[in-house]
Amino acid sequence: MAPPTQGGANGESGVERPIRRVAVGLGSNLGDRASHLAFATDELRLLLSDVVVSTFVETPPEHNAPQPLFLNGALVGLTSDPPPRLLARLLDIERRRGRVRSYPGAPRTLDLDLLLVGTVTVESESLRLPHPRFRSRLFVLEPLAEIAPTMVDPVTGLSIRTLLERLRQADGLVSPPLL
Repeated sequence: MAPPTQGGANGESGVERPIRRVAVGLGSNLGDRASHLAFATDELRLLLSDVVVSTFVETPPEHNAPQPLFLNGALVGLTSDPPPRLLARLLDIERRRGRVRSYPGAPRTLDLDLLLVGTVTVESESLRLPHPRFRSRLFVLEPLAEIAPTMVDPVTGLSIRTLLERLRQADGLVSPPLL
């Protein structure tokens, strides 16, 4: 069965675009982290339909970098936007919240990662889908499993719940039951 479609916008008559479920990772470790994430979720509710937002959790920076703790979460919703347009919109939201990319892994007011766009896979200079590191990050998989445990990684064919269980096992962590 083909995914539902939506007619084009901005005069794109006759153009049908599939409506896909997308997953976005949210993070902040500078300034008023909760306010930055609230801004992002409000903006994403304007771009996506049927939005569901995870609980936000405080996590240490990757690789024990000497920087403030992160507040992380995940969000899922529906869109007919093609992935490059969606990525551009996420980058614009980051920029409007003061995101500066001074060096890789730098502290940030807002970090929005496009994790999954339905079953789409993309390998380009500007975009990789699924997100290349989402499978190895507890701070991504835990909140995503809270809101979308059955969402499937199109590369591995595994659900978010299964990816999380495997990562916890690999890290020697005990998996609490997921709802």
